[in-house]
Amino acid sequence: MVPDAEDEPVLPLAVLRERGMTAVQVGTTRVLLVHVDGEARAYDNRCPHRAWPLERGTLADGVLTCANHGWSFDVASGRCLDPGDRDLVAHRCRVDDDGMVRVAP
Repeated sequence: MVPDAEDEPVLPLAVLRERGMTAVQVGTTRVLLVHVDGEARAYDNRCPHRAWPLERGTLADGVLTCANHGWSFDVASGRCLDPGDRDLVAHRCRVDDDGMVRVAP
């Protein structure tokens, strides 16, 4: 897969696989990378409920839970699992031919 020139290389997929999730800087935005089913997903690193850093939360069985108020999100889709319709803000995320995760700013 050839990434768009705007996509920034941020982390090897192998490193993300080991960590499960990690926050990275992409341009001026702090982004949370999550490893899901062999792929990478990228979301704003802030809970849409109260803007708490999601990197402080927990990831278990494909569910990310915010450490501040306990809101939960399906990391495959970014969908909020609690009432309120506040889904995660997704960023375009790709893995290039060299195994590098690249994220659009």
